[in-house]
Amino acid sequence: MSTRGNPAALALGPGKLYIAPLGTTEVSDLVTAWASVSAAWVLLGYTDAGSEFKYSISTDAVEVAEELDPISNQSTGRTSTVTFALAEITASNLQRAMNGGTITAGSGIVTFEPPDLGTEVRTMLGFESEDGTERWVYRQCFQTGDTTITRAKGASKATISCEFTLEKPATGAKLYKAIMQSPLRA
Repeated sequence: MSTRGNPAALALGPGKLYIAPLGTTEVSDLVTAWASVSAAWVLLGYTDAGSEFKYSISTDAVEVAEELDPISNQSTGRTSTVTFALAEITASNLQRAMNGGTITAGSGIVTFEPPDLGTEVRTMLGFESEDGTERWVYRQCFQTGDTTITRAKGASKATISCEFTLEKPATGAKLYKAIMQSPLRA
């Protein structure tokens, strides 16, 4: 009896999230440190349970008068999003999760105010799985949807959940790239 599946293709658990300005040099392997590729990559911290990447294609049915059923479905657009739960609640992470804003530090306190509408900042995001088997580079991200701050009993239960929608960079590059440990099945 042969073994089913490919255990080497499993990547589980939390990871690290990085952020950089648009156009920053990207990692191209699984071992080179992000900051050694470009000092612009800043570690945001750990994610609570990894990430969730969604890719959705919109279609329209092509219909003709002689047929009851569509003769084809044509792609009309696509949306990609990536969702993280940052495991470290800091003013800097709030600023990044909300596309910018203002941080003011004073005598023992820190104040964060979100950005005005229309002044939001797009960024690059990088994710590295804790097990070191995959890295993702999201080339232009804009936080959309909900940003949720979860506080439950115990510091390990405080997270900032946020969803970023991927946009096509002005450079014409693809929305993202994934680097994964072999053996991959084709």
